[in-house]
Amino acid sequence: MKKYLLSIFTLILPFLTFAQETSIEEDIEAKFEPFSKAVSSVVFYPITIVGKDVPIVLIVLLLGALFFTLYFKFANIALIRVAINATNGKYDKVDHHSVDIAAGDPTPGGDVFESPQAEGVIGEVTHFQALTAALSATVGLGNIAGVAVAIAIGGPGATIWMILAGFLGMSTKLVEATLGVKYREVGEDGKIYGGPMYYLKKGLKEKNLGGLGKVLAGMFAVFVVGGSFGGGNMFQANQAAAQFNLLFGMDEGFLFGVLMAFLVAVVIIGGIKRIGRVTEKIVPFMGIMYVGAALIIIFMNVTAIPEAIGQIWNGAFENNSLLGGFVGVMIVGFQRAAFSNEAGVGSASIAHAAVKTKFPASEGIVASIGPFVDTVIICTMTALVIIITNIKSNLFNYANLEGSNVIMNGSGERLGGVDLTSVAFDSAIPNFSILLTIAVILFAFSTMLSWSYYGIQGWKYLFGKGKTADLVYKFLFLGFVIVGASSSLNSVIDFSDAMIFAMVFPNVIGLLLLAPKVKIELKRYLTAIGHKKDK
Repeated sequence: MKKYLLSIFTLILPFLTFAQETSIEEDIEAKFEPFSKAVSSVVFYPITIVGKDVPIVLIVLLLGALFFTLYFKFANIALIRVAINATNGKYDKVDHHSVDIAAGDPTPGGDVFESPQAEGVIGEVTHFQALTAALSATVGLGNIAGVAVAIAIGGPGATIWMILAGFLGMSTKLVEATLGVKYREVGEDGKIYGGPMYYLKKGLKEKNLGGLGKVLAGMFAVFVVGGSFGGGNMFQANQAAAQFNLLFGMDEGFLFGVLMAFLVAVVIIGGIKRIGRVTEKIVPFMGIMYVGAALIIIFMNVTAIPEAIGQIWNGAFENNSLLGGFVGVMIVGFQRAAFSNEAGVGSASIAHAAVKTKFPASEGIVASIGPFVDTVIICTMTALVIIITNIKSNLFNYANLEGSNVIMNGSGERLGGVDLTSVAFDSAIPNFSILLTIAVILFAFSTMLSWSYYGIQGWKYLFGKGKTADLVYKFLFLGFVIVGASSSLNSVIDFSDAMIFAMVFPNVIGLLLLAPKVKIELKRYLTAIGHKKDK
């Protein structure tokens, strides 16, 4: 391991030089900006609905989620208990040790038809580890900074639409993760390779759409690699470094980046197994810490809860022109939720594909918990803290913004998303924002771990599964951690964000075409565990 770490840090020496060269940063920014804007304008191309510009990618995500919710008869809600039980390992005996012969199995007693390739239990991580690995990529700055801006723009009513979008997203995650397991591949060393690249290529081939499947799979692989370097890496490192420097009154982004790169390297060398072992500890800890802090603030201001709920409910349906009207509030809420839980992006299915199971739908059901935790619980907690503290302290007026910054009452200070949430926390309990800073750093760290795995899966799909490809990707990823922490390549990060949401288009096409396969797998698993549902 020491030799491995030494090799990686020898290779990233050029990044250390670049990270300290401001002139190089400015040159790249200037040259890359036109390209970044062009790509972003395509991915986030808006269409006008009732006078409001809505990114077409958001419409694709929401319509897809609505279709899956109806197609699977609200399985996202009906199977919540099954999802919790499966996550806790209640069905592991069935999941790991039984052989279920599906209708159409040409070899009864042999390999199970439509199950991963062999009778042995395939996989590298448990249901819980896969879930926390996927959650670690979505639970992060979007829940803290993004929600704050959404509430400031759309008012308290945006919360209702965030929650609704979270429930709809549960259905999409169910489909993605089921397909991720169903069409995964197992390497000679036992490592799992899965995700949209594989279900697009193999699944569409089964439907005589092999050519389309290869094109869509290749597109997705390119997009996920691009997204892993920026939104899943540089942006996270940059925001974590900013919060670290703010807390300690320092300006050491470069040194923070080196430290963060080292910690990331120690974990990602061990692959998904080590990532799963780390995230199963970090995600519950940071989730409990953040939600716990939010609950303390909420209950300290318990008298404001009825008014807050009233503002949320009434604001969701009233036609307030300052907030963009009813449609404007709805769009803001939907957009924040969709961009936070990433249901439909397809990235989470890469982590879920590595689970130990014989039933693909078992992990699909477990994966559906993700948007519930990410959006319905954590995003809602952030929204409630901001709304309640604003009732008590009159921190700002809704829709009073300058760009994406909120103009604070009294001081006139312009604050971004993380800073607004921080002020809300501090207004309730002095220095409570320290917990928020710790949460931001942990969120950023865990997000980088999971996105490194997503990116390397796309990289290996494109360039092969050898050790050289593995090493090259990892040193690039670690180099970008340092660059992200010590510089602000905004155009590069914007481009990468566009890559993340470009993943939606090939992925959702595949999900819609392969939904009937998921229905078969879902029925097979529910039969195996003896689940009875109303006819």
